[in-house]
Amino acid sequence: MISTRTAAALAAGLLTATALAGCSSDDSGGDGSYTVGVANFTLSGPYFNGMDKAIEAQAKKKGVEVRSTDAGGDAAKLAANVDDLLAKGVDAVIVSGGPLESAPAVLNAIKAAGKPAVLVDRKFQTGDYTSWIGPDNEAIGKQNGDFLLERLPDGGKVAIIKGGPADNSIGLARTDGVKQALDGAPGIELVEAPDYGDWTTDGGLEVMEGLLAAHSGIDAVFCENDAMCLGAQRAVADAGREKDIVLAGVDGQTEAVKAILDGTNYLVTGLNDADEIGSLGLDRTLAVLDGEETEKDTVVPSPMVTEDNAKKYYDPDGNF
Repeated sequence: MISTRTAAALAAGLLTATALAGCSSDDSGGDGSYTVGVANFTLSGPYFNGMDKAIEAQAKKKGVEVRSTDAGGDAAKLAANVDDLLAKGVDAVIVSGGPLESAPAVLNAIKAAGKPAVLVDRKFQTGDYTSWIGPDNEAIGKQNGDFLLERLPDGGKVAIIKGGPADNSIGLARTDGVKQALDGAPGIELVEAPDYGDWTTDGGLEVMEGLLAAHSGIDAVFCENDAMCLGAQRAVADAGREKDIVLAGVDGQTEAVKAILDGTNYLVTGLNDADEIGSLGLDRTLAVLDGEETEKDTVVPSPMVTEDNAKKYYDPDGNF
């Protein structure tokens, strides 16, 4: 089921006609004869778990069967899961790669079986795939950076919390976008945390505690995802600094949108809606199976969520 915040984004005209080609919920059928495999590298994070649930919900709506797997963060297990899905005769495979940069064995196996491979969120650096649907992570980072620049007209110290590992292209793109906006701006000092937050709330809490101990006068924090920023917000509150430090995240996690809506020091996030990408990924897969002409790559727009519009995107019943 498409969430209310996704519906709001669509109603606002954020998806162009091109981006919708072959992937809207109205132009892909599904007559109950398809079985779609979903190969998840990991379901340990709320984002990936939410996307998996969104795929399942959309499949139920379309009347097709979904078989979902979880590799638990093990690339070899992911490949084995795909082999098993193919052996069971799925018609297509949706791959959610999480932090995995490439999966040649997975894509090669799907190609050898003559099945479509649809990637959601993560686009692998190498290998053949049928279609990909996901965000422009650099653009999300830049819009957050632009927001912080306006928030700090007289300059300030901006800390950056990264998810890791060092080669994670999604995290790198988000931080690169922030740096495009802030690096070299008058009075702005950037401080990158030496440790990674591992994309978790507890990780963000720990890294923020280290930043507060090592640096005085931090004015703002950018985190590569909302989960880490929610942890960083707790660390800031524990230190009694919530009136001095503002936070900016990415993804549009429900708890983050609620914090923005409530007027806390969590001021902005970039919507990377797991519900939307999951449901559109299922629709794209069905469109391919139905023989429709589809885009190779579709960028899903990521509107900026602030207190001014957070109510529109807040969906406590969503999957993420």
